[in-house]
Amino acid sequence: MNLRGIDLNLLVALDALLEEKSVTRAAHRLGMSQPAASRALGRLRALFSDALLVDGPGGYLLSARAEEVRPALRRILEGVGEILEANAFDPATATGRIRLLMPDLQAATLAPHLLARFAREAPFLDLDIVAPGSNGFDLLEQGGADAMVALIDDAPAGIHRRRLYDENLVTLMRAHHPALAGNLTLDRFLALEHIVVSVTGVGAAPVDEVLARMGRTRRVKLRVPNFFAAVEIAARSDLIMTLPSSLARAAATMRRLVSLPPPLDLGSFTMSLAWHARQQDAPRHIWLRRAIVAAATDMSSGIDVGS
Repeated sequence: MNLRGIDLNLLVALDALLEEKSVTRAAHRLGMSQPAASRALGRLRALFSDALLVDGPGGYLLSARAEEVRPALRRILEGVGEILEANAFDPATATGRIRLLMPDLQAATLAPHLLARFAREAPFLDLDIVAPGSNGFDLLEQGGADAMVALIDDAPAGIHRRRLYDENLVTLMRAHHPALAGNLTLDRFLALEHIVVSVTGVGAAPVDEVLARMGRTRRVKLRVPNFFAAVEIAARSDLIMTLPSSLARAAATMRRLVSLPPPLDLGSFTMSLAWHARQQDAPRHIWLRRAIVAAATDMSSGIDVGS
């Protein structure tokens, strides 16, 4: 194929269209009008002799051909970016978007510190935070995300990782909760009604796994999909919740909530930073990893984001 006759800018448009599965959202991402993005899709369909995006329930789906070319397309665009970036990456002037996979619970505490780093060091870079889901490693491999912050026990080949910070669990309840009148014993803890933050709404929480090994159970009165809903409900009811200490510290600043050590040994867990080996030596990604590690250190040290 004669590349001289092809507008290679179409590959950038193709990447946005396949990622967003929407002409309107792709246009916004590319900074062009919706008709211009629609025309680009038409030219791409002619170039590939394929529909690329096909109608499905609730929107577009990728065609088989689009699924086939997507990994190679990401590698090509990343390679071009690395060639242009060379070793002269300057965060102070860099533009574009960083896509970071991170659960809601960790985003609530780590993201403000990371954004503060961006504001000081890379003011023109923007940040997308997306829940990792079950395909986080696939997104890193395919170039659909730059890095991931998560609880990682094992990582597949090609994925690098490093420890970010350790967390322990504490119990949170509203100020003036009746349970604050005495010691929070295990029996009193189990007699209370609990909130669990669960993205899927199913499966046992770490507290319930520990209790099961002890032959005990608690009543999970409510499951909610995110931290902010749980905190608001806990502040306005007698339901209690057990959550990572960094989140409890953030919630306690609202002065409507009090955190206590739970009356059972829940151990601790480690949050890690993961990225693909392909990004190991890219200057942009080296800076990003350093910024995430520094933000985690700031968070663990209790540094005020506004300082």
